[in-house]
Order: sequence, then C-alpha cells, then structure tokens
Amino acid sequence: MNLKLTPLFREHEKLKAKMDAFAGWLMPIQYTGIVNEHYWTRQSCSLFDTCHMGELIIHGDLRESNLDKVVTQDLESMEIGKCSYGFMLNEQGGIIDDLVIYKLAQDKWMLVVNAGPLTKDEAHLRKYIKTELENISENTVKLDLQGPLSREVLKSILDAQSEKLEELRYYHFDYFSLLGEKTLISRTGYTGELGYELYVSSDKAEALWQLLLADERVKPAGLGARDTLRLEMGYPLYGEDITEDTTPLEAGLERFVDFKREFIGKAALLSQKKAGVKRKLTCFRANSRRAPRHNYKIYVDGQEIGFVTSGTFSPSLSCGIGMGYIETDYIKPGKKIIIREGKIEIEAVITERPFYREGSLRK
Repeated sequence: MNLKLTPLFREHEKLKAKMDAFAGWLMPIQYTGIVNEHYWTRQSCSLFDTCHMGELIIHGDLRESNLDKVVTQDLESMEIGKCSYGFMLNEQGGIIDDLVIYKLAQDKWMLVVNAGPLTKDEAHLRKYIKTELENISENTVKLDLQGPLSREVLKSILDAQSEKLEELRYYHFDYFSLLGEKTLISRTGYTGELGYELYVSSDKAEALWQLLLADERVKPAGLGARDTLRLEMGYPLYGEDITEDTTPLEAGLERFVDFKREFIGKAALLSQKKAGVKRKLTCFRANSRRAPRHNYKIYVDGQEIGFVTSGTFSPSLSCGIGMGYIETDYIKPGKKIIIREGKIEIEAVITERPFYREGSLRK
C-alpha cells in the first residue's frame, strides 16, 4: 500500500511531532503528549489533522444514483445542509465502513469515509452507484477543531460570518468564506466536545493550520488523544470495534439503520434480529489504571465470554476503560469481569456508554 503523506506533513516535522504508520497512512500520534492533548481538548480547543480521511462526491438524486440502497441511514427525509452517520454493509450485514454523508444539494452528496478502507469503499460504491462518482480525497484537506472554546476560536477568524456559525446546529454544515475560498464547515467531530470539521483545498491547508494555531487557545493534538477522547465517549473505531465481521446490531448501533426501506445487507440483519443477537459491543471500566488491549480475552467465573476490541487509560476517569464483544447473556451493568492476556489480569466491571458525560458536545 502506498503511503499518503498528509499535506501538513512538513509542518508536523517542524513541530517535531512523533509520527507513526497507521492503516497505510502517515499521521501524527502526539505533539506534547497524549494526556496533555486530551486534557486541552476537554478544557480549551485542539486542532487535529485528519487529512487522511476520504471524501467522495456522488452526483444525482437518491433514486437516480442508487445511493439509498448502498447505505443504512434515512436519506429520503434529509435536508440540504444536514449530515448523517451510518454504514455501508455487505450482503451478510457486515460493516464495510461507517461514514458520514453530507447532503450538498438535492442531487449532490459528499461521503466522508475512513482512511484504511477508502479503496475498498470506492470499489463498492462504483459497483452499485449508477451516476458520476468523484474521489476528491487527494485535493481535500479536513481539519478538526474540537473543544469547548472551538466556536469562539472560529468566530474570531470568520468576522462578519460569526452569526452564521452561531446558528449552525449539531450535525449540520454551511459554507463560509475563509482564506479567499468557499469552505465547508460542519458541526461534527469524534471527541464528545463542541467541535467543527473544516474542509479546504490542499493548497490552503498549511495556511489554515497556521492561522488556527496562532490563537493561544488552540494547540495541535494527535491520534493518540483522538483515541482516548473517542473511547471515553464509547464511539467505535472502524477496524477495531467494527469490521466486516460485525453488524450494526452487534455493535449496538441499530438506531443508524433505517429498516423502513431496502438496502444491501437488510435481509441478513432482519434474520439476525429474528434469531437474536448472540454478542454485543460492550463497555467496561477497569478497577485500576491498567488499560485493556485489543484481543485480550474476557472471562466470568473462569469461562471465556468475549474479547476486547479497544482499550486505553482514561485521563478523565484515571482508570483503564475499553470496549469488546461479550455474549449477550452476560451483559449487565455492574457485572464483574476479568480481562486476561498471558500473565496480565485486569479486574473490571461492565458499564453503560458513554464513560465520560461532562462534554460540551451539544452546547
């Protein structure tokens, strides 16, 4: 797989960011430390370089393009200027990818997909989409501004457009004039805090990065803090918590599936629903600072009942937290479990998501 270097790579070098390969792309893991960046996001405002994400444009209305048959969310009642989270599924109901769809116009849609499965996503879409499909990923940069002060920071550089930003609702977007170009800004994110995602052309990336970091309220944050932040909210990560071998029902994400219409994978999901889901993605909290890790096994009374998909040390809660698939018969908030890997043994308790409930997400 070829490495896609983000447009801000050189700037990251100047900032001495620690870099690492992840899913075939080179991205910053941390700048000043994961815990520091985590706290700064919860208290102030952080800037994340998420240029690696994929952006695909589909032209044509729902029936003409066949888009509504490829994804699980309800697009029929979706208004222009709205975003919607959902999935692309295979025929077995497995998750090819989770994605956010932007309704740009009555006959124009933007799909924001994950970096790792981008090639697979595009191939799947081209198999079913009947109208024009553009991959604009190489020329599009996405930056995430996240934290309780993010609105005030953005208002300071938008000047006369500040009122329009104030009116932007959760999971909606609008266009703003920024650095001499029309910029799409959505009130979305993956941290549990008030936040925005900004889409600009690649030649404006470094200028926007520098402009935002010129504000003392803003600091750069890497994928390490992004992972601890999303885990505290119980948000699943594709490739870890959800894959082609898991369904939205097993992941506890049925609310993002519109069963009132036809879509790829619907028959398999209905069959699974009728038979009963045998395992579910479940949150648990350790009784210590030790973090559960991917593929650690989960036990009750010496019997293996599941496995960890992702885990970390939670800076906000000062303990280990994680998610994993557990047999449904054992899922009950407050139930004690043991997580093991070799000589490592972690006592934990099943809990409801999210772990962290003090965020500014909808303020």
